[in-house]
Amino acid sequence: MEPKEMDKQVELSVTDMASDNIRILSAAMVEQAKSGHPGGAMGGADFVNVLFSEFLNFDPTDMKWANRDRFFLDPGHMSPMLYSILSLTGNYSMDDLKNFRQWGSVTPGHPEVDQARGVENTSGPLGQGHTMAVGAAITERFLVARFGEWMAHKTYTFISDGGIQEEIAQGAGRIAGTLGLSNLIMFYDSNNIQLSTKVEEVTCEDTAKKYEAWGWHVITIKGNDASAIRAALKAANEETERPTLIIGQTLMGKGAVDIDGCSFENMVSTHGQPLGAAGASLAKTIENLGGNAENPFQIFPEVEAYYKEVLAKKEAYAATKKAEQAEWAKANPELATKLEGFFKMEAPEIDYEAIAQKSGVATRVASATVLAELAKKVDNMIVSSADLSNSDKTDGFLNNTKALVKGDFSGAFLQAGVAELTMASICNGIALHGGVWAACATFFVFSDYMKPAVRLSALMQVPVKYIWSHDAFRVGEDGPTHQPIEQEAQIRLMEQIKNHSGEMSLLALRPADALETSVAWKMAMENTKTPTALILSRQNIKDLPSKGKRYEEALQAEKGAYIVEKPATTPDVVLLASGSEVSTLVAGAELIRAKGNLNIQIVSVISEGLFRQQSAEYQAEVLPAGIPTLGLTAGLPVTLQGLVGANGKSVGLDHFGYSAPANVLDEKFGFTAENIVKEIEALLA
Repeated sequence: MEPKEMDKQVELSVTDMASDNIRILSAAMVEQAKSGHPGGAMGGADFVNVLFSEFLNFDPTDMKWANRDRFFLDPGHMSPMLYSILSLTGNYSMDDLKNFRQWGSVTPGHPEVDQARGVENTSGPLGQGHTMAVGAAITERFLVARFGEWMAHKTYTFISDGGIQEEIAQGAGRIAGTLGLSNLIMFYDSNNIQLSTKVEEVTCEDTAKKYEAWGWHVITIKGNDASAIRAALKAANEETERPTLIIGQTLMGKGAVDIDGCSFENMVSTHGQPLGAAGASLAKTIENLGGNAENPFQIFPEVEAYYKEVLAKKEAYAATKKAEQAEWAKANPELATKLEGFFKMEAPEIDYEAIAQKSGVATRVASATVLAELAKKVDNMIVSSADLSNSDKTDGFLNNTKALVKGDFSGAFLQAGVAELTMASICNGIALHGGVWAACATFFVFSDYMKPAVRLSALMQVPVKYIWSHDAFRVGEDGPTHQPIEQEAQIRLMEQIKNHSGEMSLLALRPADALETSVAWKMAMENTKTPTALILSRQNIKDLPSKGKRYEEALQAEKGAYIVEKPATTPDVVLLASGSEVSTLVAGAELIRAKGNLNIQIVSVISEGLFRQQSAEYQAEVLPAGIPTLGLTAGLPVTLQGLVGANGKSVGLDHFGYSAPANVLDEKFGFTAENIVKEIEALLA
């Protein structure tokens, strides 16, 4: 045997040992925690081992290196596999693995984004992980189009049977194929086992043909064969026109045996419970895989030595790439400064006051005016719309750039098609990649489709901007299917949830007029730590009254709520609302003042969550205690109940809307100045 052939045999042997090492660690973690999913992790071990050791480029000394390849895990229940491979690369200790799923552990049951340790995304809700990978791949192409192929890198993702079945996979597959994301490589762990059934019991689709129809390059292999995995990844890396799907036919619980040493592979029971509980034997399985049943939490010496060499090669590769970047920066100082600014992700310097807003326009139109300015001034921003850009008015951005298309990522607008959840999850991936702002838009009622991704935005603390227009029943003739009622209350609940940094997990803003919309966008772009929701009107809104410069008064919205009209003495009643209802309160107050000398204070509450963070003194000034308070909301009354208090009243809707012109609905539902007078009189009586 030639020396080179001998080296190859040794390498393959160590590769197999490393895969078995991952299987042992994965099974032991779940057994120790008495909770988890060992089977899939054991089956997928061969792929992640070959990927991380031979293909995935990263810098072990700088895990957040901007030009690293990304690995996005879709099936979060396969976290033991991810933690195990990352223990081989030195990112997790054996103690970390032993504390799997325990309080305060860095190895939670489903991975939570921790890029310093190699965890690129929070995963768990199936389908979202690989869709975020699509977003990251889009970002890479966006950056390469601006700075050059020297910064090209790959996005790898791992999906399971459940992720393939989730509806979001259709949107992700369609968009990635349409855009020709050849930098995206996905491994499908096809083991024919789900949590409670076999795959064949719930689907008969031809997955390969499905992805081929979307324009993907599809390769089918034996998913536990290292040489087949290696060949498939090589072919995927050479593909220049299409994203690649590698369908790996794997064995659930590979290597698992029972107490008698008989195979316990390919069992449904090992999907969602420890091997021992499923009917296998952990001790026998560890022995079968070459480990020590008395001490399963260890890295084989041969594997440790092998990965030491692997990491040295990766560090050397990263050093070469960084040197290449340094040469580029020297030759292109202005572009280098711009690139550095992109990845700082600091709020852009925009003079929002200078943005000329027309009087009395819908807040979606005012938003379009701001978006036009952002398109001109913010070079690292991608805006997307779910086939509604001319209606949600994100065309204000689009008209100053162009859409992203296959082979040309010099634009900055993503036409997502009718796929709200997919679009939102892609934006999460854009944000996770880094270097680019992400915003996406649709009608507010369709935020219902997006909430799983919005929730992950909040959990991951990524500053995606959600633009939701057509914010109320005033959508009118479109009827109750398109008229949001309960949506604002639902979204504002996110303001009451703290993220793991102890901050309000989402900022929800519903501006009351055009200039308040400019301020809302200022607040959104300056919010670099959490997602922001901008909730915008379809119909025109009369500008709020002003005693001086309206923009300066609207800036008070940065405190969440502020006084629009303040009486000379203690108010007899406080009126509060957000959005278009504030102008309705102003009109009602004019009528009631004409009837007498009632002292009325009017408050615009763009964000209750932000308002509750202000000082007690400020809150008392805006909403003085003991004063009758009336709230007006186009949604559920509970939306404002916490602000009006037990002795106040929140006027809203406790029913779905109806199909009719907006002005008719206003009258029928009581959203008129005349009815506000009646409500005030009833409250004071």
